Amino acid sequence: MKEPPNQIASMLGLETVPNLEPRYNIAPTQEVIAVRMQDGGRALVRLRWGLIPFWAKDAAIGAKMINARAETLAEKPAFRQAFANRRCVIAADGFYEWKTIAKAKQPFHIHRPDGAPFAFAGLWERWEKDGEPVETCTIITTDAPESLAGIHHRVPVILPPDAMTTWLETPEGQTDGLAELLAPLPDGELIAEPVSTAVNKVANDGPECQEPVELEEPQEEQPKAQGDLFG
Repeated sequence: MKEPPNQIASMLGLETVPNLEPRYNIAPTQEVIAVRMQDGGRALVRLRWGLIPFWAKDAAIGAKMINARAETLAEKPAFRQAFANRRCVIAADGFYEWKTIAKAKQPFHIHRPDGAPFAFAGLWERWEKDGEPVETCTIITTDAPESLAGIHHRVPVILPPDAMTTWLETPEGQTDGLAELLAPLPDGELIAEPVSTAVNKVANDGPECQEPVELEEPQEEQPKAQGDLFG
């Protein structure tokens, strides 16, 4: 996420502008910027990407919980209590997905045409071991719109402003109508650009990760891709 903090604050409905550093390549188990309801208002928090259910015995389960399917939130033991009581949104201005082209995985940067930031629908949890709390989150996914389905069949749920308000401010324990918010954006709301394979390395976190490239035949040696982020 590289947009100016004041633009991000406005999109998230925050009263104060946060101090944020640009990020270009965030991987699972790293921190993401999120907003949740706290003390009667919206609070900006940092959560580890990869939800650890409160009942988990081992934090390692979080690496397998980076996504939650919108269709089964109310059923899955890992997500159903968070769906009812601990909803959040995760700030972003784009995400990556990979498509296999000529036996190589080509990364694509998916974003709004104007580069504006947006909010993923998410869930959060607090997990403790030996008195040390860890707060984590997962990103909710849904079917991809037709224009993106050729790259991947799933995409993160992006909430418009009114849906974001409903998602965050619906009282705990109430879920009526929330599932209807978890739909893909209409075709044309997002575009996909092929970008440099620099993004395949988690250590790379600069503008080079989003540098557009022309599609061409892959070389024999390619950096190993991260793999599907929103499967």
